[in-house]
Amino acid sequence: MKKEKSLFFCQNCGYESPKWLGRCPACGEWNRFAEERVDRGPSGGRRYTGPGNSDSPVPIDRIETDDGERLSTGMGELDRVLGGGIVRGSSVLVGGDPGIGKSTLMLQVLQNLSRNRKKVLYVTGEESAGQIRLRGDRIGASSDHLFVYVEISLERILKEIESLNPEVVVVDSIQTLYSADLTSAPGSVGQVRESSEQLILLAKKTGIPVFLIGHVTKDGAIAGPKVLEHMVDAVLYFQGDSGHAFRIIRGVKNRYGPTNEIGVFEMGERGLTEVANPSALFLSERPEDAPGSVVVPSMEGTRPILVEIQALASETQFGMPRRTTIGVDHNRVSLLAAVMDKICGFNLNNHDIYMNVAGGVRLGEPAADLGIVSSLLSSFLNRPISRNTVVCGEVGLTGEIRGVGRIDARVKESSKMGFSRILLPPSFPGESLHRAGLELIPVSHLRDLADLLF
Repeated sequence: MKKEKSLFFCQNCGYESPKWLGRCPACGEWNRFAEERVDRGPSGGRRYTGPGNSDSPVPIDRIETDDGERLSTGMGELDRVLGGGIVRGSSVLVGGDPGIGKSTLMLQVLQNLSRNRKKVLYVTGEESAGQIRLRGDRIGASSDHLFVYVEISLERILKEIESLNPEVVVVDSIQTLYSADLTSAPGSVGQVRESSEQLILLAKKTGIPVFLIGHVTKDGAIAGPKVLEHMVDAVLYFQGDSGHAFRIIRGVKNRYGPTNEIGVFEMGERGLTEVANPSALFLSERPEDAPGSVVVPSMEGTRPILVEIQALASETQFGMPRRTTIGVDHNRVSLLAAVMDKICGFNLNNHDIYMNVAGGVRLGEPAADLGIVSSLLSSFLNRPISRNTVVCGEVGLTGEIRGVGRIDARVKESSKMGFSRILLPPSFPGESLHRAGLELIPVSHLRDLADLLF
């Protein structure tokens, strides 16, 4: 009898080892190794033989390209994140927390495509056909061009896709599929990698776009081997807070368009609806004359969005003050608080600092530095900032205010939303930014900020 061989795989990155290890040498994670039985087939493996492949190298100017039109999802916000629509033959990985709305979003996309008489297929390994029908009735998904297939066997799914030949395929979720070629359980590193590879190869050969829905870990990263994100053409994260109706889909990788684009949706009784003006939505509940509140123009990809930063500086009686942040980098806030103490003389060492970005938005760009400092200063002095004021700029360690990118788009969005004052770095491009009703106030150093804000 053939002796079965087993290896240990890191469930985070896919690193394999002949024995169990406590810490993965590749990614550094602890206690992530699991034993899986493997069956090594003959060497050589599979080779993609679809259009565009040849047996010998060819000059780049002789390679034929497909400049066909993209498929519109029927949602402008999602089309923006994808770079203009769905590219034929592409593979897209969609991740998000449980219950955030990934399945609802994909079912709405398929319904929009089926309305244009395009044959689409929804493959699910987590729900029954009756459950999919109930969700479809709730969001209005009812079409004889939308097919539902409940299956977890990879071989049967590939056979049905080739037989049906749909325009778009959605697999919910990739962690539920298994291949008969491997003996490990569904959801293991080997099964996820094998299933994804076969579906991606099918997409490249047939030109059928494939959406793969993936589970996420407790840290918010897509579960399974990290190589999965390298294999697909685009990676989208569906984010949101259970306490808010807002949902944000963010592109972190896209071979066919810009990255870091976001689309904003609102979850309702009949599914997800697009938010055409996110700035107005995020600022709709802004409090009147509240200390610690300021508006910052943030760039999400190519799109400017106005968001509200809230700060609370409260004196503490303990020796170690707290630093709690939501939506901004914890270390960045501590750094800026130290700059305020050293440069401006505002002693925040005996104050707890709590900071939040309203609406569940996450700010990662340095252009939000001046907004963080302004909100802290407003809360510390207990003086509200004018509702008509917007701030934008990067703060250096010596207190200087540095320039930021796309300042013209930020100013335009601020003017459109009715703000009358904007504090910005002195390096803005002069007269080209002046607009009717908007006062541009340059800030060169942190010492001048308080006099300009209040």
